[in-house]
Amino acid sequence: MSKALLISLALITLLGAITIYIFSMPQALVGPEIPTRSQNSTSEAKAYFAGGCFWCTESDFQKVLGVSEVVSGYAGGNKENPSYEDVNTETTGHRESVEVHYDPSVVSYRQLVEYFFDHIDPTDAEGQFHDRGESYTSAIFYQNEDEKREIEAVKQWLSDNQVYDKPIVTSILPFTNFFPAEDYHQNYGERNPVRYGYYRAASGRNELTQKVCRIKTEKKLPCFTGRLKENE
Repeated sequence: MSKALLISLALITLLGAITIYIFSMPQALVGPEIPTRSQNSTSEAKAYFAGGCFWCTESDFQKVLGVSEVVSGYAGGNKENPSYEDVNTETTGHRESVEVHYDPSVVSYRQLVEYFFDHIDPTDAEGQFHDRGESYTSAIFYQNEDEKREIEAVKQWLSDNQVYDKPIVTSILPFTNFFPAEDYHQNYGERNPVRYGYYRAASGRNELTQKVCRIKTEKKLPCFTGRLKENE
């Protein structure tokens, strides 16, 4: 028998022995099951915001530490499962909105509200930036009285500290419904970085965000009390 054949037979025998050993091990030695996201999601909460173009609002909230998912959609209207075209007719009562999934142990609801106000123009009653119409007007949809109180407290704090030179007109409304938008609207900024980048730059949203933070800094007020994800 050749040396090569002996080596081959030895390797086959060794691999067979290892395989038998592994499959005969008690289950506890294999290691604990790794929890899935659904098993860990018991502490997850949801919040609903309308901040004009949902591409921008979605992209902004995706940067917040503690936010696991942001879904673009339509909220507050009277039509079931509206399409983008339906909402654009300005007859459905829906606003372009986002559903924010977050961990309250990492970022609080109030911090999300503060962050939202910093990334919109809450003094604009006709829309947001160069998007006009009711579907682009800003609103926060509260799900209980605690959330309503938090929203009103942040609004009052901004007014008392004169962060804006005009009254805040963002609507504070009870949550009634939310319908996810079409797939091509989801994660739009990430999937279409060039087109989204041009759109956002032309809107003036970034300039206003920077201006608000500058005003807060001058008044010795915090820009955001939460934390952003790394590289954001």
